[in-house]
Amino acid sequence: MPPTRLVPVVVAALVLLSGCSGVFGGDASTPTPTAAPTETPTPTTTTATPTPTAEASFTQTPHMGCQPGAIRKDGTCEPVTSGGNADIFGAENLSAITTERTTIDGTPGYLARPAAEGEYPAVVMIHEWWGLNENIEHMADILAGHGYVVFAVDLYDGEVAENSSEAARLSGQVRENPDVAVGKMSSAVSGLRDRSDTTDRVASLGWCFGGGQSLQLSLSDADLNATVIYYGTLTTNESTLRQIDAPVLGIFGSEDQVVGVDSVREFNRTLGELGIEREIHVYEGAGHAFANPSGESFRPNDTRDAWSKTLRFLDENLKED
Repeated sequence: MPPTRLVPVVVAALVLLSGCSGVFGGDASTPTPTAAPTETPTPTTTTATPTPTAEASFTQTPHMGCQPGAIRKDGTCEPVTSGGNADIFGAENLSAITTERTTIDGTPGYLARPAAEGEYPAVVMIHEWWGLNENIEHMADILAGHGYVVFAVDLYDGEVAENSSEAARLSGQVRENPDVAVGKMSSAVSGLRDRSDTTDRVASLGWCFGGGQSLQLSLSDADLNATVIYYGTLTTNESTLRQIDAPVLGIFGSEDQVVGVDSVREFNRTLGELGIEREIHVYEGAGHAFANPSGESFRPNDTRDAWSKTLRFLDENLKED
């Protein structure tokens, strides 16, 4: 992939298939597409070396990026790199974007932003246990086309897993040093806010391993404006959750054998008792990583519906009225 490119994102019309989710709070609406671009700006890059001083707020439960039972007998499952879940998201009238591999405040990653000059809200996107692969880059492209500066952080320092053994090793290294990952993500948040092409509103968004990291970031001192968690491992400790950056959007499956529905319900109950604004959506019949087409857990209809909820949630909480 070249360092910088102009990507006119044109994909098929979005088909929303609803009626498949159990919901704790919230509703859905169709997101408003962004305007067409006028010109391509020069990307801003910051290269300072971060000092990871942030601390992880809870210990993540080790888990695999595939639903138990969907893993092959040899212990492997396939990562999504291309032709994956990003390809099922159809949308009209997305903005043209620019993309590059870069660092922000010392944190490496993939930056995607609308090509038109202006100030946009920002999202720190966090990869699955596979690493920052083409699938996550594609998701960053799509979200940027909706009018966001998206920085997909690389918590594996350039490594991408090609099988579950590599993914387990890489994700394990992060969990063994959780403060380093939180420090990198926190630096990305502050770096995004310092850019000339962003507003002061920043959210986190992650899937699976990245969903747990999104929660870790939200519980840190990063001061997010919204938090999105796709089936990440949770904490239900009340004193810990007092630190979460609301509002919170949670996407889970009722048949998830990794992040159990009882844990999700307790998470939702605790947030409610603390008076924290949240939407927790539980998709009936869906297992872990249902938004990832590897393995038998993939549910395209639920995935499209969850993404439409994500776009609406981000628009409502990050974009100016």
